[in-house]
Amino acid sequence: MPSSRLCFSAIAAFCLAAMVAALIMQYQFDMEPCPLCISQRIMMILVGVSALIGVFVSRSTLGRRLSAGIAACFALIGAGIAGRHVWIQNLPEDEVPLCGPGLAYTFETRPLFDALSVLFAGDGHCADVHFHFLGLSIPGWTLVSFIALAIALLWLLFRPTPTAAVATD
Repeated sequence: MPSSRLCFSAIAAFCLAAMVAALIMQYQFDMEPCPLCISQRIMMILVGVSALIGVFVSRSTLGRRLSAGIAACFALIGAGIAGRHVWIQNLPEDEVPLCGPGLAYTFETRPLFDALSVLFAGDGHCADVHFHFLGLSIPGWTLVSFIALAIALLWLLFRPTPTAAVATD
């Protein structure tokens, strides 16, 4: 069975790779992120940071469980956001939410909690599909990633603590 430290390292590396891919898509292929994309990025970063902390505290059962639990919560929130994004992308065109002003303008002109609600709710820009791979859009693959991360993290959270072998004469 792989060590907790190795599992947390793999999860942190996956999150880093996902963020690098997102930045490449944004800056090399001019795919501007919508509010839900930004929300998913934030959750992916939080999962990665929680996993990275888990690398260093995984020797203790409490540290492993705390890191895995927090990271799993972020992964489940990310899955919820990605699921909403996929849902918006599959709405009929006449039911897609209206496009609002840019996110920077929203954060400058609205109170923080109102701006955050816009960030997590999404708008018409979120319905645009820029890329498909094996039948799934980018938010679809992000949803699959968050679900896989949540499963791995829940396994780390609930896996039994290895006990030291007792020597018998």
